[in-house]
Amino acid sequence: MTSTPAPPHAPARESAAPVPDDRPADVVADVVVVGGGGGGLPTALFSRWLGNEVVLLEKADVLGGTARKAAFWYWVPANEPMRAAGIADEEPDFLRYVARLARPTAYDPESPTLGLSPWEYDMCRAIYASASPAAELLAERGALEYRHCAGVPDYWSELPEDKAPTGRVLVPAGARESMSDGGLVAVASMSAAASRDGVDVRTGHRVQRLVTRDGAVVGVEATTADGRTSRVAARKAVVFATGGFTHDVDLRRNFLHAPVYGGCAASTNEGDFLAIAGPVGAQLRNMNYAWMCPIPLEKAVARDPGMSGMFSVAGDSMVFVDKTGRRVVNEKLQYNELAQRFFAYDGDRGEYPHLVLVQVWDQRSQDHSASDEYGRLIVPPGTDDAHVIRGETLEELSAAIARRLERYRGVTGGLTLAPDFAATLRQTIERFNGFAERGVDEDFHRGEKPVQLLFNGVVKDEPGRTNPTMWPISDRGPYYAALVTGGTLDTKGGPRTNPDGQVLDDTGTPVPGLYGVGNCVASASAQAYWAGGATLGPIIAFAHRAAQAADREPVREPAAAPSSQLTPA
Repeated sequence: MTSTPAPPHAPARESAAPVPDDRPADVVADVVVVGGGGGGLPTALFSRWLGNEVVLLEKADVLGGTARKAAFWYWVPANEPMRAAGIADEEPDFLRYVARLARPTAYDPESPTLGLSPWEYDMCRAIYASASPAAELLAERGALEYRHCAGVPDYWSELPEDKAPTGRVLVPAGARESMSDGGLVAVASMSAAASRDGVDVRTGHRVQRLVTRDGAVVGVEATTADGRTSRVAARKAVVFATGGFTHDVDLRRNFLHAPVYGGCAASTNEGDFLAIAGPVGAQLRNMNYAWMCPIPLEKAVARDPGMSGMFSVAGDSMVFVDKTGRRVVNEKLQYNELAQRFFAYDGDRGEYPHLVLVQVWDQRSQDHSASDEYGRLIVPPGTDDAHVIRGETLEELSAAIARRLERYRGVTGGLTLAPDFAATLRQTIERFNGFAERGVDEDFHRGEKPVQLLFNGVVKDEPGRTNPTMWPISDRGPYYAALVTGGTLDTKGGPRTNPDGQVLDDTGTPVPGLYGVGNCVASASAQAYWAGGATLGPIIAFAHRAAQAADREPVREPAAAPSSQLTPA
């Protein structure tokens, strides 16, 4: 595994080879949680509420991880508000929906596991069983109060398998009306609860390796930026919730199915758990998959730590075009599916012709659809607009796009615009405008599904129109553009766990004392992105299950007395 540069202020990666339990620990707890984001914080809280002494070790200087940048929708089947409203969301229906999307080529409604592997089927059942109890416990304890988003549809709500197409989404109660700041609200509220309830939180600690005894995991070693190494012992279990491998270039190149430039996960998400779990025999699953979204090319190449994925492509008088100037995609597809379109490979030409697309919009969309939320690239005055390309005419815009692409020849394989790009772009706009006037996109069916309306963003009200995702692009400038590619929200492959979060070795046997939650372990969703919050809802469910299972582990006292001890609960 090739090492990548450490994020700012984070200790460098060291050897992940496990070490024996042969010296006193610096700290002893019942449960050690590694990672303080959307998986680690709830795991630590659930563990603490069971009466355990809990240490949480976070590599970054602050808690939150990728969740800080998320809207923090969490997808909870059969949630309490649904039940209170009499909305049916039965387990067999839920399982058919998730199976149909996770493994579409294997889906079989007559099969006992619906075509899923037994592992995938059991993991999906665990999500259904535990997501709502976990969400309710977080709310009851004041760690994550929520409001119900009754009208938000699943991403494939039109499928006949989805018998509860709306109502599964919850969002932090204090989030703004647009819900875009839910992650900040969730991290703040869960962090406050962790402090209130006695979780020992230690930031700036990069866990490097496991401490083992007689085949069981009994602790970890972590380093700090000043070069100190701390040994933290776990009487019961160590739970990793350290995120995926978005920011390890070597891992991306060797495991992901697509040539992504990067993603918007926290910069600390470098696949640490893959190196750490490998030496104890952890088996891997779904390493080729990721939660995906469009991202701005320039920020991805620069590894901008503040970059957000384009959850919502803004504008109605707006199109995506390729290097020839042609439209190649429905711009309002849900973000995970839209991202896949960048990675179509042309075997005749030996290239990825859509790896970088150009978003083009007019002054009308600039005036009425600008937003600094959800990663939208049409941004208001006064915000970072270095990615925006401008031109008074389509010819001027095309020339400016060509100059911008020249900067990135070294990472795009020498991508240039076709010589007739401007003329083709004009024809593309004329064709799109005809569709927009009629409200029907004959090429890509833009705006025909509920989820596309959900992610349309703010547009100028036009009385009487039937398709709010489309409006003719002006025949007069100025015009604007930005370079877009596909990237990751984070990866979703890693060690395989059972429904209780126990990491499994090559024989399918749990590694004693070792657990994983979230994007650092394999997701049973495979290729699917079921709905908004289909990352965090299942993560919270498995955090709850892992905490309960860890609590049941036999106590393994450290071999020697620690030099410092936590105050007993």
